[in-house]
Formats: sequence, C-alpha cells, structure tokens
Amino acid sequence: MLTRTRTLAPLMAGVAMAGLCGMSEQARGDEKPPMIPRHVLFGNPDRAALKISPNGQYLSYLAPVDGVLNVWVGPRDNPSAARPVTKDTDRGVRMYFWAHTSKHVLYIQDKGGDENWHVYSVDLDAGKTIDLTPFDSVAARVQEVSHLAPDEILVSINNRTPQMHDIHRVNITTGKMSIVYKNDDFVGFLSDKDMKLHFAVKMTREGGSEVHKADGKGGWELFTRISADDTLTTDPIGLDESGENLFMLDSRGRDTAALTSVNIETGKATVLAEDDKADIAGVVGHPAKNVIQAAKSTYARRKWHILDESIKADFDYLATVTDGDFHVTSRTFDDRYWSVAYVMDAGPVRYYVYDRKAHEAKFLFTNRKNLEGLPLARMRPQVVKSRDELDLVCYYTLPLWTDPDMDGRPAKPLPTVLLVHGGPWARDSWGYNPMHQWLANRGYAVLSVNFRGSTGFGKDFINAANHEWSGKMHDDLLDAVAWAVSSGIADQKKVGIMGGSYGGYATLVGLTFTPETFACGVDIVGPSDLTTLLNTIPPYWKPLMNLFTARVGDHRTAEGRALLERCSPLNRVDKICRPLLIGQGANDPRVKQSEADQIVEAMTKRKIPVTYVLYPDEGHGFARPENRMSFTAVAEAFLAQHLGGRYEQMSEDVSGSSITIPNGADAIPHLPKCVPTGTKPCKDRT
Repeated sequence: MLTRTRTLAPLMAGVAMAGLCGMSEQARGDEKPPMIPRHVLFGNPDRAALKISPNGQYLSYLAPVDGVLNVWVGPRDNPSAARPVTKDTDRGVRMYFWAHTSKHVLYIQDKGGDENWHVYSVDLDAGKTIDLTPFDSVAARVQEVSHLAPDEILVSINNRTPQMHDIHRVNITTGKMSIVYKNDDFVGFLSDKDMKLHFAVKMTREGGSEVHKADGKGGWELFTRISADDTLTTDPIGLDESGENLFMLDSRGRDTAALTSVNIETGKATVLAEDDKADIAGVVGHPAKNVIQAAKSTYARRKWHILDESIKADFDYLATVTDGDFHVTSRTFDDRYWSVAYVMDAGPVRYYVYDRKAHEAKFLFTNRKNLEGLPLARMRPQVVKSRDELDLVCYYTLPLWTDPDMDGRPAKPLPTVLLVHGGPWARDSWGYNPMHQWLANRGYAVLSVNFRGSTGFGKDFINAANHEWSGKMHDDLLDAVAWAVSSGIADQKKVGIMGGSYGGYATLVGLTFTPETFACGVDIVGPSDLTTLLNTIPPYWKPLMNLFTARVGDHRTAEGRALLERCSPLNRVDKICRPLLIGQGANDPRVKQSEADQIVEAMTKRKIPVTYVLYPDEGHGFARPENRMSFTAVAEAFLAQHLGGRYEQMSEDVSGSSITIPNGADAIPHLPKCVPTGTKPCKDRT
C-alpha cells in the first residue's frame, strides 16, 4: 500500500431585519415543501461506514453515542444487537477498519482538528483500547494491514523528524513497537502482505517524482521517473500475487490515467483498464490475493471496469439491486460476504450485505432514516464549455417547486449559489450532497463546477491549472455561471459564491477580482494570501513543496512571489464591495487561522464590513455536528439576507457549539441569547 500525502487536501450590515421576516412570511404562503431542518441534514448520521469483519462473524458501523460518533459491532446475522466498542466523547470517530484478527478494530483520531493523528486499537474480547502511537505533535498513518501478520500492522510516524515518516511495526494487542525503516528521503512507501517495503517515492526539484525499488541490501535503486506533468495522475499502487509485476495508475504517454501492470524486471507495461474521458481512480482487489478484479472511473457518473470474470455476475447483479452508484466497502477473507453501499442523489445512502453464495443482497439500513420520504431534489450532471473549449463537468440542483415538469429548467431564473470544491486537486461527483439539498430546499439553484485542476479528468485538465489560481481556474467558474444565466437557471443579480479550502479561496477571489459578479460570498477555511499559505504548511508537507510551487507559484523566488502576490485576495481587499462571511477553525494545520485573521484585519482597517466566525476546537473544516449546524445556521441567515431564500430560525442550533464571532456579529439576525463576540465573552440578543 502506498501512503502519500498530496492534497492541500480537506455578513455585511445594513440590510433591514424586516426584510428577512417578510421573506419568511412569504415562504409560508407559497406552495412549497416544508423546510428540512438543518439537524436532519448536518447532524450525525444514524449509522454509516458499514464494514464486515474478515471472518464474516461481525458487522460494524459508525453511530452516535450521546451525540458523538463511535464504532458499533454486532453479529452479522443480527446487526440490531450491535453495541458501541469505542468511547470517543469529543469529535467522533470518522475513520476505522478491521484488523485481520477479526477481534480488533483500528481507528485514527486527532484533537481539535489539528490532524496530529493517533492510531488506536480496540480489543473486542478484552474491551480495552490502547493508543498505538502515543506521541505528541505527531501525524501517524497506517501503512499496511496483512492477513499474514494479523496481530501487527505497519505504521508511519514522524516522531523523529516532523518532515519525514519512519516505518514502524506495531503489535495491536500490546502496543509494542519496533523500527522497520528510518526515513530521510521518501514521501511514501509501497509495502506488501509480508510487511516488507518494496518501493518508495521521492519528490524532485521540478515537482515530479521518482519511484525507487528496494535493492535487497537495505538500500534503494531508481526504478522509474515521473515528470511534473504526470505526478498527480501517476502512482504505484501494489504488487501482483507473484511479486513480479507492479500495478500502477499511469498517465505517461497518454492523457487519462490507465491501470497498468509493469514487469519489474523488464519494465514492460500492460494496460489493464482505461477510459478515454476519465482517469482510472480506484480499484477493487481480492481480499486474500494480490489480484485486482475491477477498476473504476468517473466522468459524470461512476463506471466499473471488470478485470476478473469471476466477479462479473456479482457486479451485474449489484447494479440491479437498487438505484444509485454502488461500491463495495468490505469483503470477508473467504470472499463470501460483501458489504455494499449505494449512493443516491435524492436520498440517503443504502447499505446491504451481499451473500455471493446465495447471490442475494440483504438491505440493512440507510445512513439517515429521517431523510427517507423527504422532498429531496435531483442532482443533474451538465458539461459546460469553458471559454477556451475545455469540458467542465458540472452538477446542479434545483428547488423542487421551481421545476414541476422535471426538465431541468426553472420557470424563471433563481437566486443561485456557486458551491466550489476544495483541493483544488479534488473533484465534485454525483450523489447525495447535504449542501446541495440544504440550499435547494431553501430556494436556491446550486451549481458545482469541476474547474481545471480538478482531478479525474486526465493530466491535461489538471496541468491547465498550473499558475492559474485566480486566473483561468476562476474563469471556469465564471463560464459555468454564465451558462446557468443563459440557460434561465440563475438570476444574474443574485448569484452567491461559497466554498471550503480552495473553495474558500475561490470565494475571496470572486469578491476581490470580479467584485461585481457575485452578490455575496461565504469563505470556509480559505487562504487569503498564497505566500503566507506556503510559508505555513505543516512540516510533513514540506517534502511536497516542489509539487506545490510548480503548480501554484514559488514563494522562494522573486518571480514566484510576484505571481503569488498577484493571485492573493489579501492584496485586493479594497475591491470588496459585496457581503462576506468567513468561517475558520483555530487549529487548522493546513490553512492557519492567520489566513482568516489577516483579511478580516485588512477589511476592518478599511472599514469594509465582514463577519468572522471562529471555532476554537476545529481544524480544516467543522467536524463536530454542533459546529456544523451553528455555522450553517449563520450562513443560512446570511444568504437569506443577500440572496432572498428561505430561512429556518436558529433556535437551538448553537447549543453545544463552540462558536465565537470575533467580528461582525451585529449583522447576524436572530442569534440566540448568548454567543461570544469580539472581546466580549457574551452578547445578549434577546
């Protein structure tokens, strides 16, 4: 398994309160579906992340315990008997998996969103949880879990030096740890089921990478080079059963990444799966053998490429079970039982256990029962041409009552929210999206755009974004909005822009580079200055610095700094003339709080109104459901003021939240009794 970190993953005053109250009355008079409560959309799921133990005896899933997500385990044939086996009382468990003992559950957790991940082991028989990586300020990663060593795992830890992760072997019962490899050069490793390191990846000065092969003597030798143009679409992903061939996702000599098998001795590559319009972006492997059985690609919708005829009948059958796009979330070691999730666009995720022997899928539950039967809107794919003829795969959602004939066009143009994804090396996909459903239910058309730089559409599409932050990447967003306006979907005078991480940056760009285009903006953990962003990245991202600078701009050179300065919204604050809401987590290791602080300070000095919402217990995004709901409540009031949609009163939405509003609280209507604002611990709004 290759472990490699690559992605950065992850209110104006002056509007009369009477206007908002008037809108609420009008909404109640219209024949519209009732407003879906925010807690239904943004609260904890009932049950999620279904998995089956390797021996097939148990099912596991995430579910709340006293409002906090934990892992539950129960018999496969009686999932209603499941009981919680973890005891998180703060942020909730979000990532977990089974060890091959089938008696241990492993999960990772950080504190307050700092992304200093610890790996925990839960002994189901003993009812005991131990921290396998008990170090401060360390970001641990699970490197390998193997059935050949069920009691041990490989973990990469940056406890010796913050920039590099060493590989350790850890006993999941005792916590005993031993060093496997002391790392001073590589950003990721490929290991096998024997817990041996076979390949390692090193970044180059040009922003490319090199794949090195273990030489059998404790050292490494160069295996292949990957240019900067291919580095985001090319990676080794595993060895075959013989150990003689290396599986790769590879875009070299082509545009979209194909799944290939490379003979390690001769270097000859054989294409196993490819898609002319989209990258192969994931694989399904046999649970006990190093055999890839299927690969997936996603252009507008997910597509499976079957490589092993032994599972073709299974995939054909699963495609008929219910609507939506399915994926296999786990398999038993004997491969009889699979857990399967179906993603819908207008309904909750549906979970099944599939019995291959009986050729039957049994429905278990949805992830959010309260969504069942609600008036949810469909998500529509749409390909939009950019001004320079790139195909932009977009998705849009309309309020149900505005499109009674379901032709994808409202009776009249609507207030619209452009919802920009983060990354930027990520993508939007079809399926249930709580932000789309929330905004559409409140009366907005919602538009998501896979602008250049988004992943999954080939290397040319990604590389077209190099040094185009605030340039052509922003033009793509504008072109998609222009399509929505010309198609009668969007009211040109009522388009808001909203997003997190890169999407937050895009929001700030929208309000500073094209200040008349958007009626308002909501920035969530977005960088305001690209130079300070690159100067403050986490230490374990520094080995990837050349990748960032090759694509964003080099803060280490005069020419690069000039480019970054031109692309930074902070340097154009005086252009802001539309309402802005900023949300930030104080512990964000990727986009530091200082990114929000500095633009708020700059706007305040120029007497430009801005509302700033800060969470002291969050990082890069808002993980605690109480914080998610409080921020969406504030954002909903903001959008209702400036775009004119429906608004649900806040009531108890800030209860249990850590929300503080250091700046601009007076612009938020209907705040509950007491919310910390500015330098004052509490402001009465009764």
